[in-house]
Amino acid sequence: MKIVTAIIKPFKLEEVRDALTAVGVHGLTVTEVKGYGRQKGHTEIYRGAEYAVSFLPKLKIEVAVAAELLDTVVDAITATARTGQIGDGKIFVTSLEKAVRIRTGEVDNDAL
Repeated sequence: MKIVTAIIKPFKLEEVRDALTAVGVHGLTVTEVKGYGRQKGHTEIYRGAEYAVSFLPKLKIEVAVAAELLDTVVDAITATARTGQIGDGKIFVTSLEKAVRIRTGEVDNDAL
């Protein structure tokens, strides 16, 4: 089992969710986060004054998947979250030792 963590642009959430549902992912967690990478932020003008915005709003999506689905999930996120512009985000994959569904006591792949 693996955990796929993707940092994406906020307006891509619905497309990514639809793509993950289409490949068989039944649940995900979304967190609003702020950060920067190569973008290094940007400047905005508000009421005539210029402000530096160092941290940009992003969404962090976390999905627990069976190892067999890993490549399909990563490909689905990559294809739908890509705009071709700087700041599209990143995907991180980590191992998952154990998963337990609290309601039923199912473990590992059955719990996903």
